Amino acid sequence: MSEASTRAPAKLTLSLRVLGTRPDGFHELEALTVMVSEPCDALRLRDGPAGAVTLVVHGGSVDIPTGEDNLVVRAARAVLPAGVGLHVELDKVIPSGAGLGGGSADAAGVLRVLRDRHGLDPDAVLAAAAELGSDVPVCVDGRPVMMRGRGEVLDRVGPLDALSVVIATPPLPLATPAVFRAWDALGGPAGDRSVPAPAAVAHLVDGLVNDLEPAALAVEPRLASFRSALATAAGTEPVLAGSGSSYWLAVADRETAAFVAARVRDELGVRAFAGAVLGGAQDAP
Repeated sequence: MSEASTRAPAKLTLSLRVLGTRPDGFHELEALTVMVSEPCDALRLRDGPAGAVTLVVHGGSVDIPTGEDNLVVRAARAVLPAGVGLHVELDKVIPSGAGLGGGSADAAGVLRVLRDRHGLDPDAVLAAAAELGSDVPVCVDGRPVMMRGRGEVLDRVGPLDALSVVIATPPLPLATPAVFRAWDALGGPAGDRSVPAPAAVAHLVDGLVNDLEPAALAVEPRLASFRSALATAAGTEPVLAGSGSSYWLAVADRETAAFVAARVRDELGVRAFAGAVLGGAQDAP
């Protein structure tokens, strides 16, 4: 194929309930999940040597694997026709260990391109996505969904009204498996905070909660002081993004998002992104 480019926007979990542990060892989830315009990775794909899948990563942390363990490589191998090779260049912007599904978003970007270029069965691609990881199917779909099961059941809820957000990521990366292990060790606690839902999603959830927050705080107690500092700088209560460590908050519009993100960067010295929820099919990556 000629070179193809695609965006890989971050996944943002607006509200998350963990309903228990499944017989297969995964956790039963109910999560209102969207994609956001920022942060966003970028991928460029072109033909490679027959049967080979190679990856070059620009930016991001130094410990990002580029071999067979990388989700991008695994995604390509899961769906590439026999004998077809692929080379991927990845510009990494989404922080790692931030609860924003960066690796899943990148894998989904590859799956979408290969699905369209090779005429692959969409259901088969979604099945492959579910095998790769719980967040990959929602990233392939790209639209607002209520994500259930371990992530393989997607009930579309969009398009949504416009929703602007600020996402702030402290230098406290968290590994998702460690947070779920902590949730189990704590006895499966429910989130003890609820933030009023913005108008765009108030018809879907009573409030914004995250059942993983107690576990994330147990793994990284410094998140509590970061959350407090962010609330002071932004003037509103933030919500933990996924398994953390990012926190996010809804704002009035894109201009407000840019202003608040800049203030958070200046006052807290952390990465902060001004984004908008991708609301419907016309916005799907």
